[in-house]
Order: sequence, then structure tokens, then C-alpha cells
Amino acid sequence: MATISPVSDLRDYNKVLNKVNYGTPVYLTVNGRGKYTIRDIEEDEEFEKTKAMIKLMCELNKGRMSGEKEGYISALEAREMTRRNRA
Repeated sequence: MATISPVSDLRDYNKVLNKVNYGTPVYLTVNGRGKYTIRDIEEDEEFEKTKAMIKLMCELNKGRMSGEKEGYISALEAREMTRRNRA
């Protein structure tokens, strides 16, 4: 479960950091509104990997939809296009 603390609690930052664990971030508020998050680095890395995977899946889906709408090209045509783009 997440912990919510005012940013002023960072004066004793060790107390705040001791509350941070995988799956239990600390949300810091400024004037009663959420402003910052402190989370475990492993959780952050997993979050970034998940974002990258979602982005890749979206791009693959765009390609699939384009292929269905405009038609696919053969592997030979793809190789030729790649060679031309390298030059």
C-alpha cells in the first residue's frame, strides 16, 4: 500500500526512504496536492520495460493494420527497400 507524505517530511529523508519498498511507493504532496513519487528502483525498471513493451505492441499493431488495409509486401520487396534505404 502506498504512503502519502508532505514533501516537508524529506527533512528527515531517511524516515521517508525507509517507507519505500517494492510495491509500496511514497507519494509526496505539496500544498496538499500530489507532486512526486519515490519508488523502489526495481519497480521503476519494471515500469520502464512495461512502457517499452506497450509502445512496441502499439507499433506492431499499426503495422498489422496498415498491412491489412494497404496490402503486404513480399520478403524480397522488403529486402530491396532496405538495401535502397542503406545507400
